[in-house]
Amino acid sequence: MSIHTETLKLRSKDVDMFRRLRSSELFKLLQELSIRHTEELGMGRDKTLDKGILWVVLMQRAEIARMPEYDEEIVMKSWPGKTMHLLFPRFYSLETETGEPLVRASALWSLVDAGTRKVVFPENCGVEIRGVVTGEEIDLPGSIRKQDCDCGRSFTVPYSFVDLNGHMNNTRYFDLAEDCVGLAAEGKRLREIRTEYVNEARFGETLQLHWHEESGEAYLSGEGEKPVFRMVLRYE
Repeated sequence: MSIHTETLKLRSKDVDMFRRLRSSELFKLLQELSIRHTEELGMGRDKTLDKGILWVVLMQRAEIARMPEYDEEIVMKSWPGKTMHLLFPRFYSLETETGEPLVRASALWSLVDAGTRKVVFPENCGVEIRGVVTGEEIDLPGSIRKQDCDCGRSFTVPYSFVDLNGHMNNTRYFDLAEDCVGLAAEGKRLREIRTEYVNEARFGETLQLHWHEESGEAYLSGEGEKPVFRMVLRYE
C-alpha cells in the first residue's frame, strides 16, 4: 500500500505564540509531504516542472482534534486517492508517536501548463498515480458558498509570498486569514479548515479582502479582477 510516512519534531519556526502549530505551517508540511511522495512514486519534476507543468492545489480540508505543540514529535502520513479525470485527491493524517489522532486532511490537486495556465490532461504528460484506500480518509473538500461580509481591506501580494509556481503560495492565505480575523490571536483553538482557490494571485496584484465572523466560525474571501479564494475557519 502506497503510504508515505515521516516523523518530525516541531521547532520554534513551526509554532505560534501559543506554542501550537501554525495553520500555515500545517499546510506547508502537507504540501511538502505531497511533493516528496509524488517523487517517490516516480512522478517528480522530470515529468512536470522540468517540462513546464505545475502541480497546483485547488481545494483543501482539515479536521483538527488537537494542534501539535512546540517540541512535540509527530508522525505524518500521506497517500493518494483514485484519480478523478483531471483531479488528484490526496489524504493526510498527523498523530503522536503513541497514535493519538491530531489532524486529518484532504486536498484536490491538478496539473496546469506554466505558460498558458490551463489544465493539463495527466495522460498527455505521462503522469499516473494509483490511489489507495486506507479507511482513514475524510471527505474531500468541496466548493465554498459565498457569504455576506462586514469587514474588509485591500492587500497587495508581496514578493515573499510568491512561490516557484509564480503565484501566492497556498499556505500564505492562512497567515493572511489569521491576520484579518482575530480568533487565532485570542488563542482560540482551530477545529476545521476549508479552502477553495478559484484563481491565482500573482506578485504585485491587489486583492480586496472580505471577512465575517460569527459564533467561532470565520469566512474570508479575496478578489482581484476575478475571485481568487474562499476560506472557512472554525474555532472551538
